[in-house]
Amino acid sequence: MYIDQKVYKAQSINIKGKLFHFDEPKIMGIINLSHDSFYENDSGSSAKDILTKIQLFIDNGAEIIDVGGVSTKPGSKLPSVKEEINRIIPTIKKIRKKFPDLIISVDTVRSSVATEALLCGADIINDVSGGYGDKKMIEVLKQHRCPYILTHNIVKSINNDKLKSENTIKDIIRFFSKRIKELKTHGVYDIIIDPGFGFSKSIEQNFELIKYFEMLHVLHTPIMVGISRKSMIYNMLETKPDESLNGTSIMHSFLISRNASIFRVHDVKEMKEVKMLWEASYYY
Repeated sequence: MYIDQKVYKAQSINIKGKLFHFDEPKIMGIINLSHDSFYENDSGSSAKDILTKIQLFIDNGAEIIDVGGVSTKPGSKLPSVKEEINRIIPTIKKIRKKFPDLIISVDTVRSSVATEALLCGADIINDVSGGYGDKKMIEVLKQHRCPYILTHNIVKSINNDKLKSENTIKDIIRFFSKRIKELKTHGVYDIIIDPGFGFSKSIEQNFELIKYFEMLHVLHTPIMVGISRKSMIYNMLETKPDESLNGTSIMHSFLISRNASIFRVHDVKEMKEVKMLWEASYYY
């Protein structure tokens, strides 16, 4: 295995009684059912087309699919709970029926939506609010004993305010330490952290986080990165989201060298190529 164990000790999480190991980077493909995403979305796609897309994701190495029905781009607003449920639950049911062994993550900040999704076969809750969005979320996680993706964010803002910090990485580590302790106190142990690239951060803060990324391993949890085609890439390159694949792959190459655990991506095939070439560099 190509991971330097001196730097990183492989982690695992429990998913419905089975250990899921991060001894190599995992690929998470995005299924976006919100009509106002900053990049591509699947809101207008038929169920057949979505299932075909997921099959292609699997064929290209994705082991996790992240399904979401809410846009979290800067300035976005949440739809009603009913609307969010209507967007994602029918699709989750179809995915679970077609792919019984696929790991399904659900991107939501609401405990009621998380509950519905878990009852329909979802495995992981991906909460970009930092746990601030819904105080009842912890009880849902505890009840269903499901893994939780904890994203760094700031209080009372999904992505509308900016983090005020003189030392971004230090403040993020402090945030995670506090939240992880709180979650474990409530019986939630299977935690994945997401440093929250693009969430309430300036371009400078995002790249500071890139620079000191390895420091996050002090938390001894799997780390997910969601940097795919985000503004920190296309604004830096003075381009657009649909022209930022090359920049995304470059950043993924850097982060895979820093032992990120999960890559949440739009472009699964290209991420697989990054992973293959990085792995080959340790064998040849």
